[in-house]
Amino acid sequence: MPNYFTNLNTPQLEKIHSGKVRESFRVDAETRLIVATDRLSAFDNVLKTPVPGKGAVLNQLAAYWFENTGDIIDNHFIRLVDPNISLVREANPIKVEMIVRGYLTGSAWRAYLKGIREVSAVAIPEGMKYNQAFPEPIITPTTKEASDREISADDLIAEGWVSEKNYKHMAETARALFERGTKMLAERGIILVDTKYEFGLIGSKLVLIDEIHTPDSSRFWSKADYEANPESAEQLDKEFVRSYLMKHKINDAYPEELPPEIVQETTRRYREIYQMITGETLAMPEADTAARVHQNLVRHNLIKDGFVAIIMGSETDIEHARKMKSVIEKYEIMVDLRVVSAHKNGERLPQVIGEYINSVEPGAVIAIAGRSNGLGGALAANLDIPVINCPPFSDKTDLMVNLNSSLMMPSNTPAGTVVDPQNAALLALRALNLRRLREIFSAEIRETKAGLVAADKKVRGR
Repeated sequence: MPNYFTNLNTPQLEKIHSGKVRESFRVDAETRLIVATDRLSAFDNVLKTPVPGKGAVLNQLAAYWFENTGDIIDNHFIRLVDPNISLVREANPIKVEMIVRGYLTGSAWRAYLKGIREVSAVAIPEGMKYNQAFPEPIITPTTKEASDREISADDLIAEGWVSEKNYKHMAETARALFERGTKMLAERGIILVDTKYEFGLIGSKLVLIDEIHTPDSSRFWSKADYEANPESAEQLDKEFVRSYLMKHKINDAYPEELPPEIVQETTRRYREIYQMITGETLAMPEADTAARVHQNLVRHNLIKDGFVAIIMGSETDIEHARKMKSVIEKYEIMVDLRVVSAHKNGERLPQVIGEYINSVEPGAVIAIAGRSNGLGGALAANLDIPVINCPPFSDKTDLMVNLNSSLMMPSNTPAGTVVDPQNAALLALRALNLRRLREIFSAEIRETKAGLVAADKKVRGR
């Protein structure tokens, strides 16, 4: 099994946003889950190569800093659900990144070399050197769009990105957070070079959101290295990856993948900065991160431990579906009722299949379609979970007509067929292969056997 985590897929939670690195899922009107994946973004592109353990570093570092800056400003963080997942309060995000720079480096230095002497309308003094500290940190905001745009504070307000009152509060808070981060990190031999902060509103209250002082949102240097030679200070963040990409740029195109040695070194750097900041050693990524995520989501009562999707070819099959639903829900398994016709709106099937394939939890599908049953076949040919046909019928003649098309599946289309709705439901439950359910079924089997033995004794008069 892979030891990286690139996405969370579950039909039990509504995905409301998928960013370059993070995904958001609605829990209720007031809370959501933020999932930090092992995807890596650089120069507005998501690389095809994930970095094992990266998401856990980002998520747990953000939690660490939220807990250590709550006296400066309230934030959306509630608790850790999993090393890669946080439960947070729902906030209305302000589409602005407040970038605070303490040193002339990175994109600002590259622009400086071209003769540009301002960033987001903030003046940069003449005669500065590479990696030199500014007289005092500067704030250079950008908009959060498809491609981030440098913009002045005045234009942010004039264009309606943020109110003047909130921008002033954001700027003051960003300076205070940067000062706190600079002080705490200096005690650990780390220089906070630059970073970005994001804010949102809960009601009318300004809160800190997203992440804070992580290797993805910040640039870090080794203090000892910087003092020895400012121009070659060791970078403890993903600037290491950016440097690799720039060195291997071909025809203005950055590489889309990283070689194994760069991935390994990037993982080492993320883990190192976590230990340097928190003083704790991060556990190595599990062989099956998805299994851990599944277990933690269940433990926090955010999802059931399995699901059964009952997909009907027509809404007229609803009573047939409800018979199965009532059986399944007795076992505390989530049921997802859907209506999709393989023949009449088959273009929706890829979307539906995408909601179930590679799900973090065990799942099964029951297809309800009669006559020409293309639905069960299409699902079974494309899903990585069990598919069971349970055709509807009104009488024995109707049953024979509908049953034949469910039994005759094409090659490599492993759909089973069950006539009785209750048995179809029970088979779907068994297909989940959950230890909890197996124990229940074993107890039910023992009870049935004991009942039959008691009945035998009764009728024999013994």
